[in-house]
Amino acid sequence: MMITMTNTKNLCLSAIGEYLSKPPIIEFKSISKEDRNEWIQNVIFDHKYSKCSRKNKGVLKSYMMRMTGISRAQLTRLIAECRKRGTLKPREYVRHSFEKTYTKGDVETLADLDNAHECLAGPATIKIMKQDYVNFGKTEYKRLKDISVSHLYRLRITDRYKFRAKTFTKTNPTKVNIGERRKPEPDGKPGYLCVDTVHQGDKEGEKGAYHVNTVDMTTQFEFVGAVEAISEKYMKKVLTELLKQFPFTVIEFHADNGSEYINKVVAKLLNKSMIALTKSRPRKTTDNALIESKNGSIIRKHM
Repeated sequence: MMITMTNTKNLCLSAIGEYLSKPPIIEFKSISKEDRNEWIQNVIFDHKYSKCSRKNKGVLKSYMMRMTGISRAQLTRLIAECRKRGTLKPREYVRHSFEKTYTKGDVETLADLDNAHECLAGPATIKIMKQDYVNFGKTEYKRLKDISVSHLYRLRITDRYKFRAKTFTKTNPTKVNIGERRKPEPDGKPGYLCVDTVHQGDKEGEKGAYHVNTVDMTTQFEFVGAVEAISEKYMKKVLTELLKQFPFTVIEFHADNGSEYINKVVAKLLNKSMIALTKSRPRKTTDNALIESKNGSIIRKHM
């Protein structure tokens, strides 16, 4: 059963006390939190709760607890909130945010300036904006002329700036100071090896083996090893065994730029045996052409 009480002034304190003296026959429950708080607020204002005696306050509290079904502690908090704010209506949510100093137009102006000057360093860009504002009266730089260098770089990483900017910085290659980057020159002498790795391929979700192919550039001696992974742990062992197989002194060890060969572990292994480590040059596919042809005719064909 749902009972709605809209006019709380019609009930005097004596009627409320008489109602509370009888055992509850009907259990009341609030329809919504907003309606419940509004009804409690009306009771507080209609009966002037703050000016009531301590006894009458207890009667009103018991009445509101029975009609709403909330606990005494929760009702006490609501009464305190109503006396403090003057209402029990929910507060309007206000998102807290910092005031923006630089607008979207400022970001676009910065992008246009960087497009014209090919994206100079931060201090140079700020100096240009200050000079243009002071000497030529360009008001579009009124806010940007006082920007800090650090905040200038923050604006440069925003989506609006990237959408408008036309200057891009290429990714700088990582320099690894291991091995000499040059073409192998055996001059008809044995002992100049080229090496490469060929993956067997996966089968039914299981990883296949990696074949380590080593070929002498002059004599065409070829020895192949297999490992389950190309980490330094496995490569050190297989390379040690492969180097022992050649019937002549190994002078040079040439590889592509794969990290399985260009690392400190392999470099230490070769230095211990007085073997030079060289690596292919960029955009020079002929530097390691012999081993690539052996991969196709031997490894991929037979293994």
